[in-house]
Amino acid sequence: MPPKRRTFQRPLGERRYRKLFVIAVEGVKTEPQYFAIFNDQQAVIRVHCLKGRNDSSPPQVLKRMEGHLHQEELRSSDEAWLVVDKDQWTDEQLAALHTWAQGRDNYGLALSNPKFEYWLLLHFEDGAAITSSRECTDRLRRYLPGYNKGIDARQITPAHVAEAIRRAKLRDTPPCVDWPKNNGSTVYRLVEAILGAQHE
Repeated sequence: MPPKRRTFQRPLGERRYRKLFVIAVEGVKTEPQYFAIFNDQQAVIRVHCLKGRNDSSPPQVLKRMEGHLHQEELRSSDEAWLVVDKDQWTDEQLAALHTWAQGRDNYGLALSNPKFEYWLLLHFEDGAAITSSRECTDRLRRYLPGYNKGIDARQITPAHVAEAIRRAKLRDTPPCVDWPKNNGSTVYRLVEAILGAQHE
């Protein structure tokens, strides 16, 4: 009789991944679907989105993150990010998020002006001459027909992501200290951190 195979059991509470990115977002669909594409199968990193509901203002995004971090402590290698839109939010509301992000080395703020769809648009074009949130969405539909607050991750390739990072960096020169005052997105900073962690 062959020897009985030992089954591997991971002790309770032990993680399967080296680094966790906790991301609090405004949206319910688009942002979580987008960031899910970075969850890798090799269990190097894990991306966990804290989704918005009807409470998507920047203070609510921050409150959701603080509540999560109160219950689930981050390891020193993990990162916590707030991902928000400029939209109609005031500089005062956004400044509170910026102050929070400056509080620790592993905290970050990624903001898109006018909104997250601008970051998505940068995957396909340079995003020049966008004058409103509506125009941003209409332009994105040229590349993602039928876009309505949700994306099919198969439409976003690694080459698209690399182009979005390149285009966002061109718009962020010199790099802004807090958030883009004109059309732009600092989501590239978060995506670069995720991609960098995948290759550590």
